[in-house]
Amino acid sequence: MSDLITPSLVLLDVNLGAERSEVIRALAGLVVDAGRASDVDALYADAWEREGKTDTGIPGGIAIPHCRSTAVNTPTLAMARPNPAVDFGAKDGPADLIFFIAAPDGADQTHLALLSKLARSLIKKDFTAALRQAKTPAEIVSLVEGAVADKPAASPDAAAAASASPAGESSAASTSGPAHAAPAVQSAAQPTAAAATSTDQAAPASAPAEKPLLVGVTACPTGIAHTYMAADSLVAAAERAGVELHIETQGSSAATPLDPKLIERASAVVFAVDVDVRDRARFAGKPVIQAPVKRGIDEPDEMVAEALAAATDPNARRVPGAGAGVAGADASADQGGIDEHFGQKLKRWLLTGVSYMIPFVAGGGLLMALGFLFGGYQISDVAKDIIVQNSVFNLPEQGLLYYLGAVFFAIGNASIAFLVPALAGYIAYAIADRPGIAPGFTAGAVSLLMGAGFIGGLAGGLLAGGIAYALGRLKVARWLRGLMPVVIIPLVGSIVASGLMVVVLGGPIAALTTGLNTWLSSLTGASAVVLGIILGAMMAVDLGGPINKVAYSFAVAGLGAGSLSNEAPWQIMATVMAAGMVPPLALALATVLDRKLFTAVERENGKAAWALGLAFISEGAIPFAAVDPLRVIPASILGASTTGAIIMASGVTSQAPHGGVFVFFAIGNFGMFLVAILVGMIVSALAVIALKRWVRKRPTVAADGTGAGSSVTSGSVREPAPAA
Repeated sequence: MSDLITPSLVLLDVNLGAERSEVIRALAGLVVDAGRASDVDALYADAWEREGKTDTGIPGGIAIPHCRSTAVNTPTLAMARPNPAVDFGAKDGPADLIFFIAAPDGADQTHLALLSKLARSLIKKDFTAALRQAKTPAEIVSLVEGAVADKPAASPDAAAAASASPAGESSAASTSGPAHAAPAVQSAAQPTAAAATSTDQAAPASAPAEKPLLVGVTACPTGIAHTYMAADSLVAAAERAGVELHIETQGSSAATPLDPKLIERASAVVFAVDVDVRDRARFAGKPVIQAPVKRGIDEPDEMVAEALAAATDPNARRVPGAGAGVAGADASADQGGIDEHFGQKLKRWLLTGVSYMIPFVAGGGLLMALGFLFGGYQISDVAKDIIVQNSVFNLPEQGLLYYLGAVFFAIGNASIAFLVPALAGYIAYAIADRPGIAPGFTAGAVSLLMGAGFIGGLAGGLLAGGIAYALGRLKVARWLRGLMPVVIIPLVGSIVASGLMVVVLGGPIAALTTGLNTWLSSLTGASAVVLGIILGAMMAVDLGGPINKVAYSFAVAGLGAGSLSNEAPWQIMATVMAAGMVPPLALALATVLDRKLFTAVERENGKAAWALGLAFISEGAIPFAAVDPLRVIPASILGASTTGAIIMASGVTSQAPHGGVFVFFAIGNFGMFLVAILVGMIVSALAVIALKRWVRKRPTVAADGTGAGSSVTSGSVREPAPAA
């Protein structure tokens, strides 16, 4: 443990200022002075950004500001006992014990487990009493080492203070609040902190049948402190209420899933989470109480009581559908939150479909582009015949490259054919989980059959998902429940959704699609330039968000309709790709042209943004936009729109849906493609520099007066940090 905290990382009984920002900066300075981080401003900015998401103060006079940061090179713990105490947002007042956890982005599991164990110890009254009694930094280090090693406190004075305390670790009935209550059921629900789970595999066989059983999950964005403290607080509250509670901690340390037998027996589920619950489908149909992870620390007794009430309430909210949960970045049917508005749900459903569709399009499109490179543009007419009639041992007369071109094109074309079915299938999946996949894919295939294309896929996916979701909520006999998700819902959902597409919706949507394609093909001159401006702005306005995805999906959906006689779809694809490359490249250029306007972290992000921009990954600009959106986003829109206009005006084409400059062989007039990107990049870079120099606002959150990172909250405009 000596590599996590040393006496030089401890401040006792000193005045660190009246604001939490001053305390965090002081502790960040300790970490940098100890050689464990490279940049005070960068570490402070990351910690302050995390603080802006959720207050890190907890009941009992404790605060645990923490973050992951690229500036940190060694997992580190710094501690302060300020005088006077400082408010970190806890309900019961300011904090006089402050632990600052600074973890590298790639911290190893051993260190994360130790840091998590320390965080859990802070809800034990004897441990915090000993910390308050310690007289030297060395005693603090000894106490911390003992906490993470499960040893008695090393300080005699601290131990005496702990023994004099009215509530020790075994005080299950403590009334002093959750911050002071030890997790009395750890032997049943929390075997070890290092295991990062409250699962006890023996519990289902030994637990008394008459005792209420709850299960739950705790998770926070960083996964170091709040995740584990909330778990221990909830377990302690459950013990006080006479309830058996098993918590799965989905933190940074290795997580062990709850035993399915426990979940099956549980009366209700408690989710204390700030992020998506992994594999939420396990809890489908269970009454659920969900709140931010900090409420699990501040109000565990209330959450346990609410879960017990929900268990006996037939109208209580339940984990929706036949399960929910898309592992990964794209949330599924219920991961946006229990009280999510319909507009938010609709956006999430569509983005889920698009995100699952993109791999089919990107891989297939690049393969088709390789097919054109090796076999020429006429390969599309003969590819099927070539691969059926020939093999690598029986090459066509044109040779190996021609044969490979046919193979690449055929595989890519097969992948692209999944575009609309995959879009519809995964939109339906986002709405109704697995039972929605078959109806969604079928509706998407029928959309292709009817000529309704991309728009038909959107409509078919929403229709299939809605029908599957409604069918899943029907109350049926117990013997029929097992057949519902695998037979009844896919069968009935496919018949109804696809039937409506054939009889009612397919024809009108096909006519709309045909008209849209005809209009696009007719665009020339000024009207084409206007379209380029609009598409360019859409690619830059939210940098990989919904609007960006709409423009990109619009382009790739029409890619297959392009031909030598109708290059409009290829021009639109080139416009979208070039415009999407501009924001990250422009910001990378800006960090070179005027380094003093950007923090050290932003300058490092700028280095990465070069590669991301060249590969057409617009998200490379997000780190800049997140901290300064009011200046970065308008500048990005200006440059991307300029590039879009140039591409459409000059007739540049792209037959590849992704890849940036690395698919040069699939881009018509590649020289003008580069010129358009270069012009837009320069326009955006100069615009963002001008805005940062001459358009200034006072930071929305005062820090320590330096301006560096003093407002690291999304939506605010902050002053740039001085160059490091």
